[in-house]
Amino acid sequence: MSNYQLETKCLHSGYEPKNGEPRMLPIYQSTTFKYDTSEEMGKLFDLEKDGYFYTRLQNPTNDAVAAKIADLEGGVAAMLTSSGQAANFYAVFNICEAGDHVVCSNACYGGTFNLLGVTMKKLGIECTFVDPDLPLEELEKAMQPNTKAVVAETIANPSLVVLDIEKFAKLAHSHGVPLIVDNTFATPVNCRPIEWGADIVTHSTTKYMDGHAAQVGGCIVDSGNFDWDAYGEKYHGLTRPDESYHGIIYTERFGKKAYITKATSQLMRDLGSIPSPMNCFLLNLGLESLPLRVERHCYNAQKVAEFLNDHDMVSHVNFAGLPGDKYHELAKKYLPNGTCGVISFELKGGRETAVKFMDSLKLASIATHVADAKTCVLHPASHTHRQLSDQQLQEAGISTGLIRLSVGIENVNDIIADLKQALEQAR
Repeated sequence: MSNYQLETKCLHSGYEPKNGEPRMLPIYQSTTFKYDTSEEMGKLFDLEKDGYFYTRLQNPTNDAVAAKIADLEGGVAAMLTSSGQAANFYAVFNICEAGDHVVCSNACYGGTFNLLGVTMKKLGIECTFVDPDLPLEELEKAMQPNTKAVVAETIANPSLVVLDIEKFAKLAHSHGVPLIVDNTFATPVNCRPIEWGADIVTHSTTKYMDGHAAQVGGCIVDSGNFDWDAYGEKYHGLTRPDESYHGIIYTERFGKKAYITKATSQLMRDLGSIPSPMNCFLLNLGLESLPLRVERHCYNAQKVAEFLNDHDMVSHVNFAGLPGDKYHELAKKYLPNGTCGVISFELKGGRETAVKFMDSLKLASIATHVADAKTCVLHPASHTHRQLSDQQLQEAGISTGLIRLSVGIENVNDIIADLKQALEQAR
């Protein structure tokens, strides 16, 4: 589908029905697939033949949706997971092992911060968190001889820091490691990190891609651009024989698809975390309307950000669409058509005022979610980042009065009216 525009790809990529076949992607709700001979099945287990034998590894519905997302991001292959958290874990663990090191933006989502800083540390993988706004020469100090990846988010959740992707790509590539970028908030509608130097892109498909809070899922997309063989000693899991598959060398056998093939045939085989075919079907429905929804989210968010920016109870608004925002110029470069529908803002009065404001909302929901069709709100210090210490909250740019507002696709006048009355109640 490379000759089509993104809006067309959202509808048609990944699945092309033949004569007399269903126009809508079918749901292959089956754990297993039948074969006529033992030899045919054996070739699948040896990765000598393409096909389906067990849904934990591959399923036609899942693979069609993965192919669509890979096409949207400009990658060569993708793998779906049961959540965005699983996608980020697999993306890193596919190339890291005990004794390795990762560098990550400290503005990342709290779950990612905890994954890399706490859980993966228990697996022997260390992480150094860095301020993404530091100049390149300062970021260089975090890199170590055993660094295997650099990780960041296009638009950070919830601080809304906009990543200088080219700077981070230069940092990673000058040390012979890939750049992994979580593109959940921007989506490929507003930014395609691979075009700016990212090697691997992840998504929580639970968010804008699904768009309706109907399913939890994740995705890893490989650009196919990183030369694993050039750093074979470092990435021996891809460049040396895998004894669990009779000595297959992934880069030799699968070329540009080596990274995703290894993630699927090795990590998914051993750890699971697969999405159900039904969930992938729902995700595909969301993808079909993604460009329309993202455009409306961005329009509404711009209007809401302008309203909040002028309100006397709001001390600061984080939204790169505002001309005075710290990241406005970076957004113009990387996200010229809009950033996302998520805004964070700080209320005067701290935690008490923030809680009173949220409890006074009528249209917007208090929900541990973000980036779906309905407006929702939460208090990061009490909810998504609750596990972080006060010092870690400060390092992540999260104050006790910070509110994360996910602006939906309702009529923007109704959204603003709800915010206005809640702010008055919180005085």
